[in-house]
Amino acid sequence: MATATGEILRLVRKGIDVRAVHAHTRKPFRLYLCGDPALVASMRSLLLSGHDESVPPDAAACLETIVPGMAQVTMTREGRAILFLGRRGDALGADFDSLRSLELPIFAITVDEGAQPSGPASPPAAGVIGEYVVTAVTKEALRGRVFPHIVERCKGVEIAVGRRLPVMRETVAAKLTRDAANNALKVALASAVVDHIPVFGLVLGAFASAGDMVAITGIQMMLLLHVEAAYGRDPDVQHLWQLLPVVGGGFGWRMLARELSGFIPVAGIAIKGAIAYAGTIVVGEGVTFYYEHGRHMSAGQASSIYENTKKDALDFARELMNRVTKR
Repeated sequence: MATATGEILRLVRKGIDVRAVHAHTRKPFRLYLCGDPALVASMRSLLLSGHDESVPPDAAACLETIVPGMAQVTMTREGRAILFLGRRGDALGADFDSLRSLELPIFAITVDEGAQPSGPASPPAAGVIGEYVVTAVTKEALRGRVFPHIVERCKGVEIAVGRRLPVMRETVAAKLTRDAANNALKVALASAVVDHIPVFGLVLGAFASAGDMVAITGIQMMLLLHVEAAYGRDPDVQHLWQLLPVVGGGFGWRMLARELSGFIPVAGIAIKGAIAYAGTIVVGEGVTFYYEHGRHMSAGQASSIYENTKKDALDFARELMNRVTKR
């Protein structure tokens, strides 16, 4: 454990790029709002709500109201999506042709209190209309598919989105967590392949020798900084020490992965990758909970997430092993 702790300290000193995180907080982006004036005003008010004091100028500037077909919109590389808001039937008379020419994803959001919420399974592509139905312009009504899909279309500027639009921070943190978990999965799978098929060590030697434990911990610690920045805090390595208990839980996941990998040589590769993914999800959810509620999860809450994600990881591994066996 002392060796692992020493590796973490070295990683923090040499591998954590706080300046890069700061740069992400300043990245520009823009969302275009149009449609029913009252609903547009409600959406703008919701998106800009949650700042401790007055709305920062850079936050207000990332939202622009446009009138389809009646005004020339000066497009910049900052544009990420168009949000059209209307009541039942408004979309039928909307000038979507002029919006399509802007070559941005179009979120056609119908607000209908008595309707069943709905939306596409994936966010619309550039120039494509995605039709959504929500019951109200509230965080609760939009967090189902609208907010996650908007964040998906803000790839590369997610941290800036969370920093300037507080109501979307939880959604941003969820995406940052999934992305980090995918990276941890890749590291674990590459390391497991080297462990079980030595010849790959000749190809991946330098990468594998760094140690998957340290590499995955690095991913998780950067995740902590990213979420911290998205929640409006200036990223600071010193703050990581308050959150290390969240990362520390990841060691149990990686040690369990190593043990299972040794007992089940074939399925161990899949198990190791699945648990690295699930462990990073636990870290992301833990730090998000911390910033949402101002405290760490209780032992019971942490245990529940641990057991659920462990079960999901093992179920994934068993399913993959069954597929291999059938073949």
